[in-house]
Order: sequence, then C-alpha cells, then structure tokens
Amino acid sequence: MSDVQDRKRFVEDLTDQGDDFSRWYTEVVRKAQLADYAPVRGCMVIRPYGFGIWENMQRLLDARIKATGAQNAYFPILIPESLLQLEADHVEGFAPEVAWVTQGGSEPLEERLAIRPTSEAIICRMYSRWIESYRDLPVMMNQWCNAMRWEKVTRLFLRTTEFLWQEGHTAHANHAEATDEVLRMLEVYRSFAEEDLAIPVHAGRKSLAEKFAGAEMTYSIEALMRDGKALQTATSHDLGQHFAKVFDITYQDETGARQHVWQTSWGASTRMIGAVIMSHGDDQGLKLPPRIAPIQAVVVPIWRKDEERAQVRPFVERVREALGDRVRLHVDDRDQYTPGWKYNEHELRGVPIRLEVGPKDVTKGAVMSVRRDGRQKESIPLEALAERLPALLDEVQRAMFDAARAFRDENTATCRTVAEMEAHFVARRGFVAVPWDGSAAFEAEVKEKTGATLRCVPLDPSPWKGLAGPGQDVGLFARAY
Repeated sequence: MSDVQDRKRFVEDLTDQGDDFSRWYTEVVRKAQLADYAPVRGCMVIRPYGFGIWENMQRLLDARIKATGAQNAYFPILIPESLLQLEADHVEGFAPEVAWVTQGGSEPLEERLAIRPTSEAIICRMYSRWIESYRDLPVMMNQWCNAMRWEKVTRLFLRTTEFLWQEGHTAHANHAEATDEVLRMLEVYRSFAEEDLAIPVHAGRKSLAEKFAGAEMTYSIEALMRDGKALQTATSHDLGQHFAKVFDITYQDETGARQHVWQTSWGASTRMIGAVIMSHGDDQGLKLPPRIAPIQAVVVPIWRKDEERAQVRPFVERVREALGDRVRLHVDDRDQYTPGWKYNEHELRGVPIRLEVGPKDVTKGAVMSVRRDGRQKESIPLEALAERLPALLDEVQRAMFDAARAFRDENTATCRTVAEMEAHFVARRGFVAVPWDGSAAFEAEVKEKTGATLRCVPLDPSPWKGLAGPGQDVGLFARAY
C-alpha cells in the first residue's frame, strides 16, 4: 500500500468534527492514546502520552503557584463524615456526589469516611490546630492529588468520577489580603492558560447561582471550545470567614484579641487536558502547544534502499546530537511502518514539528521541518537547527494562541434582550455578551429558554465598551460543558 493510501485510510478512521464533535473528541483521546475507560464506571486510565501532557502542565503550573509563596503539602483522601457535617452548605453542595467508605477490611466502620470530593473540611481542621498567632499568617498551601465525585454523566478528562488536580488553600489576617490572593491566583490561571496552553480565556466572577458551595464569591477562567461551547477551566474562591467560624480557625492579633481568619481556595484539574484537545484539535487529531507537548519534534527518517538507510541514519544521529536537550525530541525509526503512516500518527498525536530526513536532505545537509498547526514547510540547515528549532516552536506556540483567539472572537456576539439571545442560539453558539444588572430572574430565564448559563462577569469588560448601562455589568453567557 502506498504512503498516500496509508495516510488516507488513517485519517478516514477519525470522525470529522463537523459531523459529530463529541464522537471526534472521544476518538481522539483514545486513538492518540491519551486515556481509556477503566473497569469502574466513570473512571479513566491516563496512558503514558496523556500523563506526559499532565506532567508538563503540572511542572509549569506548579512553578507559577510556588512563585506566589504557596508551598506544597498533602492531606488524606479520607474525610470523617462528622467534619463534612460541620459545614452544612458544603455538605449540601457535594452530598449527591460524595463516595463513602463504610467498611474497613471485614469490619463495618463506626463512622462513614468520605472519599475526598475537595479538601476544605480536612484542611480547615488542621489549620485550626496550626494557626495560633498573627505571626503564623498567611498560611498558603497547595496539594497535587486525586479527588472523587460520583458523577452521573462522565466524559474522559472533562468530567470523571476520579480526577487529578491541584487545590490551594490559604488563610489570611484580613479580607483584603484574602481578596488579593483570590485575584492573584485567578491571574496565575489566566496566564498559564494563555501562555502555556495557548488557550484564550475570560477571567471573571461567577453569579451567586454558579458559585462554589460555601464560598462568598467564586471567580473562574472561561474558554471557548471549537464546537462553540464554553468550558470552565479553573476556579478561585473567596471563602470569607465561613469555614473559619465553623472549624474555629482563629488567631491572636497584635492587640491580643482573638480573630477568625479569612480564607481562599483555588484549583485546576485534568479537565484542562480536555480544554487543550477541544481548543486546538482538527479533523486530523490533536494539536499540542509546544510548551506542554511530550514530544516537541519528531524525526522521521526516509529511505527505500539499504544504501539510503546507511546514508540517512548517521545524519539522524547528527541531528539528535545537534539538538541535545534543547527540545523534547523523538526519532521514529520503526521499520514496520511507512513514512506516510508515521506522519499521520504523529499528526493525530499533535506533535508540533515533524523533521523529515531523506537522502536529498542529507545531500543538502539539512532537515525538512513541517509544522502541525499550519503544515508550513521549511528546510533548516543542520548547523542552524539548534537555534532555529526552539525559535520555530515559539512561533507555533504564538500562532496557536492567535488562531484560538481569532476563533473565539469570531464566535462572540452581543445581545441586549432575552429574545435576541433566543434568536442567536437558534442559529449559533459561542459567547454572548449582554448587559446584566445581577438579576437572578434574568439569568434563570436565559437558561430556561436558551440552555445558556452565565459563565462569568469579565473583570475586563473593555471589549464591550458601552454595552452595559448604569448599574449594569457585562455578563458572558454560553452553552457549556
């Protein structure tokens, strides 16, 4: 079978986005070997390639978190029911999703243990022991862990019963410091999404109907997927003193008086991998931003005869030596697959740059680079490769962000009434900016008639200057995952 036939057959095995986006998504996740379904309903197995993406995301985000002064710690996955019961709003918000352990070995437990849906309860109990004086504040901790929520409808990465995430929890002497922390972490998530994941987002506050259970205010970053649906990709919560009063987290201030602390929590999960897939992918599969790609460049040697093999292989080694550890490089020298098959496999898996090395390239002393994002080709001399390839990867990163932002802007509209929004969502998806006075009734009516929810009130309303009148904010509505 020829290379062209190989490539055609490989691509035709993947559903087009326009035909069935949901099916396309699931096929890409599984065919690209990111994840697969586990024997337990709603759980997933993250395969090495998918976990490699997560490791790179974790490394980059962890550095940003630590730069704020937060330290990593770890708290137990099992939480006594009595701790959850202390915080009624928190229990009410999570009760339908909590998984319980009722037996240890062959003995029934005296008290049920919740499998961590989130860690406010256990962390607050520990903070109540550790915080005594104003000198102990602020306390800023983050943990990388798993969590479990008994979801009824699941989808790989986007919503699973068990998932991986980071959750930060801080305690402060006053509300102003806590508010600063909430917004600072929101900016950390915004910059991470845009600079490392190449996903443009809107950062803003949630409505009271959409806020986190137990929080005074929730902020989020919202992204637009290629099917026109929005995805909440990270959240930052102002917890006020609610948990502090429930769990008796107090400190002695400079005057000797006892005060309750002010708290925040914030988190992002493996859902962000789903956001990357749906923000950048196309009918050929994944497009991975270079900063998080497990393989940034793949070398595909090309030969037909043994003498060509003898010519190409030493040159490929020179390529490997020239690049060293400057990029995450993989040489695909498998003999059982044709070059055309390899091209499409690595396109499916979203490798940002392909380097083709055939006899003609060896004669020129160069490699032929092919970009995954736009398929532009460029012959790069070997002596320039160490400098040019990292620069080319930076170009791909910027181009992917620009393309995603252009798509979002093209799929953002403005409306002023519910009737206008109804008409819009009959024909289109995407974000709709509307003037909003905080009315819960308006929010509920839009949801009932269009299926769209208020994603956030953007902290930066400048793109819609003049839309909101006195006493109004700009509200961003969209149908969402």
